[in-house]
Amino acid sequence: MFRVRAVSMAAAVACAVGASSAAVGGTAWAAAPCPTAGAHPWCDTTKSPAERAALLTAALTEDEALAMLAGASANGHTGAIAPVPRLGIPSAYVTDGPVGVRQGPATALPTPIAEAATFDPAAARLHGSTIGEESRRKGNDGILAPTVNIVRHPRAGRTFEGFGEDPYLAGRTAVGWIEGAQSRGVFASVKHYAANNQEGSDPTGLLSSAALPIGVGTVGSRYVQNSVVSERALREIYLPAFEASVRDARVGSVMCAYNRVNGPYACASRHLLTDVLGGWGFDGLLMSDWILATHANDLVAQLRAGLDLEMPSPLSYTPLLVKLALASGSVKRADIDVRVARIFQTLLRFGFFEREPYALTGSPIDADAGDAAAQRIAEGSAVLLENRGLLPLTDATKSIAVIGPNAETFITGGGSGSVVPTRRVSLAAGVATRAGSGVRTAVDDGSDVARAVALARSSDVVIVAVGDYQTEGADKACLTLECPPSREGQDALVEAVAAAQPRTVVVLQTGGPVLLPWRDRVGALLQSWYPGQAGGTAIARVLFGDVDPGGRLPVTFPRSEADLPTAGSRGQYPGEPDQDVIYSEGVLVGYRWWDAKGIQPAYPFGFGRSYTTWRYRGLRVSPIAGGARVSVEVTNTGKRTGSDVAQLYVGVPGDDVVRRLEGFRKLTLAPGKSRRVAFRIGERAVSTWAGDGWRVPPGCVTLAVGRSSRDLPLNTVVAAGGRGACAAAKVTLGVRPCASRRSVSITLPAAVRRGMRSVAVTVGGKRVRTLRGARRSVVVSLAGRPRGTVRVTLTVRRAGGKARTVTRTYRTCTPRRSAA
Repeated sequence: MFRVRAVSMAAAVACAVGASSAAVGGTAWAAAPCPTAGAHPWCDTTKSPAERAALLTAALTEDEALAMLAGASANGHTGAIAPVPRLGIPSAYVTDGPVGVRQGPATALPTPIAEAATFDPAAARLHGSTIGEESRRKGNDGILAPTVNIVRHPRAGRTFEGFGEDPYLAGRTAVGWIEGAQSRGVFASVKHYAANNQEGSDPTGLLSSAALPIGVGTVGSRYVQNSVVSERALREIYLPAFEASVRDARVGSVMCAYNRVNGPYACASRHLLTDVLGGWGFDGLLMSDWILATHANDLVAQLRAGLDLEMPSPLSYTPLLVKLALASGSVKRADIDVRVARIFQTLLRFGFFEREPYALTGSPIDADAGDAAAQRIAEGSAVLLENRGLLPLTDATKSIAVIGPNAETFITGGGSGSVVPTRRVSLAAGVATRAGSGVRTAVDDGSDVARAVALARSSDVVIVAVGDYQTEGADKACLTLECPPSREGQDALVEAVAAAQPRTVVVLQTGGPVLLPWRDRVGALLQSWYPGQAGGTAIARVLFGDVDPGGRLPVTFPRSEADLPTAGSRGQYPGEPDQDVIYSEGVLVGYRWWDAKGIQPAYPFGFGRSYTTWRYRGLRVSPIAGGARVSVEVTNTGKRTGSDVAQLYVGVPGDDVVRRLEGFRKLTLAPGKSRRVAFRIGERAVSTWAGDGWRVPPGCVTLAVGRSSRDLPLNTVVAAGGRGACAAAKVTLGVRPCASRRSVSITLPAAVRRGMRSVAVTVGGKRVRTLRGARRSVVVSLAGRPRGTVRVTLTVRRAGGKARTVTRTYRTCTPRRSAA
């Protein structure tokens, strides 16, 4: 029989209105072994998760089905999916969040903006697998992350929690993170879908203090604001990271956002939840954000749009309201069953019913492994912005002063991205340990500038530690380091110390871009973001040259707020009095804006210095099916082992976007060593959204490779749209045929065919047929399908009941019309 989860009441759920609840302390543990298939047919593992979910849903009473639509008692977790005691089904639990598990002490990793700065999908997988493993050990079935909302305005309160301003970088980072997390047996929930790009302005800064659980932004609040955004901007900027999460990582869950999008609330938008997500082949669990994301007057719209689960408790999906809707005929029981089946299907896919019992005493996390992961990611995310011969520090250094408000402080963001670390190493402690007993290390918090200046003059090197504070719920009041709730006087402190001691290194610990008026007057400048619990150790190793500063900027640093695309336009930010936020900049977001307008930023997207030097040469382009292969030789021409990120940018003919990132490769090379790195670009990389689909504009496509969006020494053009479309091009992109008027043959790998009994064919999320017996390949008809892309999934059943899946995605075109 099922053993229902035992509940520890050592701690209650702390839930702030309008924010993801912060679970701290006790943990609910459980065992969920599935009984024999004879007792419960949904336990038959020879059936697919969809088939098992349908059987289980059919066994529910109406009251049981309605209870599944909203969250239940979380028992020390962030949220819970309701149990079905009559059938022995326990609660399934979920937890925050993007930086670490918010459920008692856990590894506090570098924040996601730092993760994006690594430009390294392997680091993203490590970040995700660390959180996935720790959430699993704490008795969770899902993790409420990653956050993939694009940085539209750098003052946004959750800038630290996302992956930057570029949709391609955000998408590849998200895929790595999700693969890592879901490899540990939990489902990820990518959020916040969609166009959720601000928390709400707090002009005073007083409502976003670190003393508050979350901030309160009253102007353009995320709870009521309406993102008025074009379909092109949605498809090219704000949705690609979600699309990659669904198509490439097969994310288990999507969380819809608080805000409205072009009118309807996101959680009631049929366009977003059914048309777009369904078009990508999403068949997982669609849940709401926590409190205020759902609305009782939108109950019917939410159910019809595709919202499966309201969290963390029923406010809209209350049994009474749903029963009234059923009685009126506004919704049917079949609508409810579809929602419930998707919840069960996701749990079944991730092994909820077959897991080994949890130890009721709990399962401790591996703190050492978590700390090592945090240090590795922090080292790879540090971005060297300035270096006037001061770094790396040498053995000649005999005295170091670590000055500033962040010298001995653990820094992270607020809200669902905050974590109680298992341990912490401050910058001052990390520097003192790395420098050793032979170096005098002194610490001052910088509150007395005169005292700090005196210490600076008496030291060989000064490290000034400054930063900001970002939080869920409220945007920053401005981009300077002087804005409340950051400590005032930080710019003045840097100016005074740097004037007294030219050998001054400034270490920034910020959640995103800030203004740096003194950047030309310091010896070195290192951006370390919110570096996590091992940040002090990691930063010290970078400063002393034990590792090369391998990070690159995932966001543009402006010279002035006047240069931002929203500058001077209340309608664009924080929004009109009627709560409309007008995305009139369209696709010109981040570096796309600076490039299109010819504005020089302080530091461009993709930028970062190294302790060695690099040479790029030998750009080659060759056509392949569906696109082109681009390669370049990268050489470490310096005297130290170093890391660099080769970046590929593409310019589409006739587009107002000058160029956009479409590939990157991180590599580490010893002195004098070279490596040829390759990128593959497909049709999507040279397409724009026009009308109701993707189009490849004919003409000359520019390809540029280099070290940042503004450092692209290698350039060429290729033709798109057929031969002759670009006279200057020597290479024409290979064109993949459309699939609308033909069938496709999918060959099954030998390892999948072994012991094969049957194969189920699913096209666009709908099962179309099941073939019995063994076979080498399967022919699937895609004739007549609408323009777009379609996912084909083959589920192979093998001897012993085990299943393997093969997934392919095809581009489809509008069928030819018959001549009149």
